[in-house]
Amino acid sequence: MAVSIELTKEYGYVVLALVAYAFLNFWMSFQVGKARRKYKVFYPTMYAVESENKDAKLFNCVQRGHQNSLEMMPLFFATLLVGGLQHPLIAAGLGVFYAVARFFYFKGYATGIPDNRLKIGGLNFLAIFGLIICTASFGINLVLRESI
Repeated sequence: MAVSIELTKEYGYVVLALVAYAFLNFWMSFQVGKARRKYKVFYPTMYAVESENKDAKLFNCVQRGHQNSLEMMPLFFATLLVGGLQHPLIAAGLGVFYAVARFFYFKGYATGIPDNRLKIGGLNFLAIFGLIICTASFGINLVLRESI
């Protein structure tokens, strides 16, 4: 049995939260580019080696801040977009919260002290957990709706 989904006006906020994160991702990639020039780590090198570059840890922390955000992006996008179908305002709020927390995660990591990423940035995990709950709620609702 097919289930039709009507996108509400509020779903636009979900889309805008995704766009905000896309801009954050571009900004992080530019920060990595600046760090490449500053610490002399040229493409295609992904991470600097301490025996070859005295600033390797500083560069690698900037790179990891962005790389970790890329690693989490599929989970964030999927849970934001799917969970937002049933809970658009909650998902959008969590999406913006996630993006702000990811900014602080990156800024903390980029200090060269990896533990700094968790001071405020660690709150991104609460946002992801909330989005997972929204998505699970949507899935459960679909299953229960079809079986009635």
